[in-house]
Order: sequence, then C-alpha cells, then structure tokens
Amino acid sequence: MTSSALLVFGILAVTILLFVSERLRLDVVAILALLALTLTGILTAEEALAGFADPVVLMIAALFVVGDGLFQTGVARAMGRLPAKLAGDSEVRLIVVIMILVALLSGVMSSTGTVAVMLPVVMGLAWARDISPSKLLIPLSVASLLGGMLTLIGTAPNIVVSQHLESLGREGFGMFAFTPVGLAMVVAGVAFMALVGRRFLPDRPSPSRPAASADAPTLSDLADDWELALTLFRVRIDPGSALVGSTLGDAELPARFGVTVTEILEGPQEERKRRPRRVPTLPKRSGAGGADEGVVVPALATTTLAAGQVLVLQGSPDGIHRMVARLGVRLMDEGVEGDPTAPETGMAEILLAPRARLLGRTLKEIRFRDRYQLGVVGIKRLGNLIPGDIRDVPLRFGDTLLVKGPWEKIRLLERERRDFIVAMAPREMPDALAPLKRAPVAVAIMLGMMALLTLGVVPAVTAVLLAAVAMVITGCVTVEDAYRSVNWESVVLIAGILPMATALDKTGGMAWLVEVLSGVMEGAGPLLLLAAIFVLTSALSQVISNTATAVLLAPIASSLALGIGARPEPFLMTLAVAASTAFATPVASPVNTLVLGPGGYRFGDFFKVGVLLQAVILVITVILVPLLFPF
Repeated sequence: MTSSALLVFGILAVTILLFVSERLRLDVVAILALLALTLTGILTAEEALAGFADPVVLMIAALFVVGDGLFQTGVARAMGRLPAKLAGDSEVRLIVVIMILVALLSGVMSSTGTVAVMLPVVMGLAWARDISPSKLLIPLSVASLLGGMLTLIGTAPNIVVSQHLESLGREGFGMFAFTPVGLAMVVAGVAFMALVGRRFLPDRPSPSRPAASADAPTLSDLADDWELALTLFRVRIDPGSALVGSTLGDAELPARFGVTVTEILEGPQEERKRRPRRVPTLPKRSGAGGADEGVVVPALATTTLAAGQVLVLQGSPDGIHRMVARLGVRLMDEGVEGDPTAPETGMAEILLAPRARLLGRTLKEIRFRDRYQLGVVGIKRLGNLIPGDIRDVPLRFGDTLLVKGPWEKIRLLERERRDFIVAMAPREMPDALAPLKRAPVAVAIMLGMMALLTLGVVPAVTAVLLAAVAMVITGCVTVEDAYRSVNWESVVLIAGILPMATALDKTGGMAWLVEVLSGVMEGAGPLLLLAAIFVLTSALSQVISNTATAVLLAPIASSLALGIGARPEPFLMTLAVAASTAFATPVASPVNTLVLGPGGYRFGDFFKVGVLLQAVILVITVILVPLLFPF
C-alpha cells in the first residue's frame, strides 16, 4: 500500500470516528474530510468539489422540495387519516395499516419527512384506542425505512447505487427496479412486526400523553393537561395605564413582575366573558367580521402597547396582582384563574428534532417569541412540567414544548421540520386553517415525475428538478419554503463524502481494499459475498449515515463483484437494501431518534426488534436478489 493510500485510510478512519461520536454535525465532518484530502494534495480542488455538481446531490435536494409540496398541500396528511378508518380498534390491524401506508408514503417522500407527518397521527390513534404509543412508534419508524426500498427516489442510498452503476458505464436502476425487492421487504417487515416484533415492544406509558383525548385533544384538554389555568391570565390595558405608548421590551415585565406576555389581542372594546372550560370557541380570523372578532398582534420586544389591548400573561398570581396594582391594567377574568383558551389563538405541542439548532440553548437566548411569533407557555421533560421561569431553561432533545399563538404561525412551525415536530395539534386546528386546494396539482406533479423516471424520457435528475420547479411555479411550495425544506446537512454530507471514493481510487487504496477482501473471501461463492456485503453495510448503517455508508461501500461492492466475474447489479441492490436496515439503535437513523422520546423507548427496545428483523431481511435478500438480478 502506498503512503498516499495509507493517508486516505487515516482520514477515512477519523471521519468515521467523528460520525460515530456525533461531536460535530455530519456535514461539518464531511467538509473537514474534503479539506483534509485537498490540503494533503491527494485531490485537486476540482476533484474535491466535484461532489457538489454530482447528479445524486441535485436529485436529493430537489426531492426535498417535491416532498414538501406533498406535505403542504395536504396530500401526506390525507393519507395519514386512512389508518383510523381502516384499522378499527385492533392493535394488530392498526400496526399493519399504519406500516403499509407509511411505507407507501416513504416511497415518494424522505423517511424523516414521512415520520414527521405521521407521528402526531399515530400518537392520536394510540391515545384514542387506549394503546400505548410505544406499541406503534417503532413499527412506524421501521415502515418508513422499509418504504424507502420501494422506488429509486425512496431513499438516498438507492440513488447513490444507481448513479454508481451509470459511472461504470452500465444502465442505472430504473424508477421501479427496486419495487419487487422493496415490496417483499415491506411484506416481510409488516408480517414480522404484526406476528413477532410487537411481542418485543414495551407497553410503556408515553411521557407526553394528554389527560383526555379523542382522535386529538381539544384546546381545553391541552389547557387542563398543562395546568394552564394556574399560570395564564388576561388583562386589559386601561387608557391611563403606564404601559400605553411603551414597547413591550421597554416595559420589562419579566424582570419587574416575573410575568411574560405570550400574545397581544386587539378587538372589540366590550368586555370578553369567561367561557366554559370544556366548550372551546373556534378561532376567528382578522377581517372575517363579527362582533367578537379579535386580532392577534405579535408579542415582540418592539411591539408598542396601546389602550384597549388585551395581554395574555404567563406568571404567578402574585406577580399578576402586583402588575395590576402598579401599571393600570385590569384582570379580565373572575377570581385568580386566567382563560388559557382565548378564541383568537391556538396551541400545539411540539417536540425538538434530533439535531435541532435550539438544543442546549434557552428560550431567552434564541429569542423564540421574536423568531417564531409564538409564546412557549410550558415545557415538559420526561412527562413532567418544568416549574418556574422556563425562559432560562436549556432545552434538551426529547423536551415537549406547548406553544400558544396564531394558528397560522403554528402551521409555519410545522414546516420548520429541521428543528421541530408538531407532535399534537388540537382538534380545532383543521377547522381553523382551511385545507389548501392544490393537492390535485401536487399529485399530478408527482405522477408526472414518476412517469418520466419510468419511461426514461429525460435523465433522472432532470425529471426530479422539473417536478421541484413545477411545485414552486404552481404555488404548491413558495420559493422561501422550497429553500427551507431542503435538508442541507444531508446535501452537504453527500457532496463532501463522494470525493472520498475518488481519493481511494486515485491512490490505489480501493484496489488494495478489494484485494484484501477478495483474499478473505477467497473461494467463497457469490451468495456468500452477497451476504458479507449485506452484513458489513447493515453494521455500518447502525453507527453512521446510511447515505455515507452507501457512498463509501458502493465502489468496493462493485469491484468485488467484477473481481469474481459477476455482474455488479445484485451486489449494489443488496447494498441499497442493507443500508435501509438501520433498525437496531435509536441513533442509526433520524426516524428512530424522532420516535425515541414520544414512545418512551430505551436503547434495548430498538436492538431486540431491529437485530431480528435484520436477520429476516438478510435471508430474503440472499434468496430474492439473485433471482431478480442474476450474477
């Protein structure tokens, strides 16, 4: 082995260790590896940056936009309503229906996006049937990973292996080349979870279960569960109040009285009456007309306060009474309790995403209210309310936040899927926000893209880019949302790791690695080599990104295949399947991490189910792939 090849292997080893340690973001690690290859002279600048122009990178970025179009137009949510109608009250039937629908959705959307859409749906189904969410959420994550095997665009490793085939001068995998294998894996996965796997799932109470619920809790259910009546109050600013004309920032209410303004209401001057706790009023929108109409004003530091405004405050009764006595404001509700479900505003429970930029920071540091125009009125950690001033509490992964504010802002928060998952929206939200009417357009664009990919009229990357642009032009996704929807960490990760294969090939490291593996597997038949590639890929996918695993191992798998005189297609198909078997650890895939907190899972819960399912998938792969893709 040459010294240059040894250096590349050293950089690769450090890269994998950094991936596993998660001390740095994956995209940062990929860029550091790329820089190391460039600064050591192994790759030229052009070779190092070639990954950013690779069709794989462009296709994956465009697919995020297409998936967001399905999400925003309500197509994904419409699919999410089907389990309630089809499954009834049977736990087994519910697992089967959820897994089939999630797998189908994951075939055209990213697995993470699919779980983000379906997580609140599945939680609501579990609560409505008095089933522990821990019985349903691992099947949800498993189905999203299996569904990625169904189509070329289902998951990034599929695109990676197809593009690698083309780089070898062979025909890449078509849109539905993965479908026969994927269908077999989905059927096997569903059968396994319904018959065997569910017996290994814990029956554990969810840390975020509401006190009462139907398919979804009402606003009053959320208010009761979060004990908002004890901490939320409404006051009206009188004409002679010291607050009139000052900004919210200048008023310094948190520092002076220990209270926070969660929202500001403007509307009719007549006194609002307290409503019954169990009959929440649907929100009324600005400009709709009517005597009770109210308008929500963003509670920002720069907002100027005026007479007649209603302030929704969070704080202790003592602080509220001191504020009332000193500042010329009137407590609007009888007694001490406030009214947490004012008709103009909504509430929702949100979870912090696995790699949210807010982790480790406080609400005050990130200026949550100014950034999202929503107030955080409570934080739960492992199911327990955090007492005191929550503005100074560092946020952790798994925390559940209750936000309060305009319904439109809550919908916008649903799109911030990099940082948040809206885990539970109240029953009133669909009525408050009229569904978008572009769902048929989004479906037509998706079908058109799939037709182009199937017929091969244009290159695959062109078909996906056309679909992404069509989503924007037709208004299914705004330009701003299109950029926001792209998971740039994944895009940069792939672009940064692709040159590693170039470096291994250029320095002779690839040839050496193939020679070593060939020596180890000497005398082994193609079936044994196929199984070895599956095990290696599946093992690496438990600790590093499945996309990075596919990028690193695709050249090795094809070289080993050609070295024994076999066609590379069955080995690359096996690699793609194995890369999607990230079932065994909660950190193997973002979808596992997303269900970890809501399901109340532990590390061992994933391991017991995941290893058994990996063994099942391995056996089916070794039997089925050679039949469909002969050696």
